[in-house]
Parts: sequence; C-alpha cells; structure tokens
Amino acid sequence: MNQQKVNCFKCRHFYTTWDVRFPRGCKAYGFKSRQIPSDYVQQVSGHACMKYEDKNKPPQRQIKQIKDNNGGYHI
Repeated sequence: MNQQKVNCFKCRHFYTTWDVRFPRGCKAYGFKSRQIPSDYVQQVSGHACMKYEDKNKPPQRQIKQIKDNNGGYHI
C-alpha cells in the first residue's frame, strides 16, 4: 500500500498561527501543532489526512433543497 504524502501548504484548511509554541494549524480538524498537520493526523490516527482540499480549486458547494408547500423542491 503506497500512500502519497499530503502537502498541507497546498491545502485550503492549513494556516499559520501567531502562537510560537504551535505555529501550524488545520481548520478542518480544528487544532494547532508544532508539526505539519497531516503528519500529526497520521501519527495520532494511523491514517492519512482525509480532509485535504486543494486551495487552488474552487470549493465544492453544498446545494440546499427546500421543500415547498406543493410537494416540489427549490434550490
């Protein structure tokens, strides 16, 4: 099983913090760390990061459907 390493610097959820003790963070998982977030996720969970999203791609939009009184749907 050959998994490719996730590059957090290209991920839309990665950010640099002002906290000197924890300079890197992941908005998707909601934590700050000394390590690169994908390395920390791998170390703690034993699995590669599942939240990676390329920051150069437009985000996928969730389409919300609302049911009207006549049984139809509106987007």
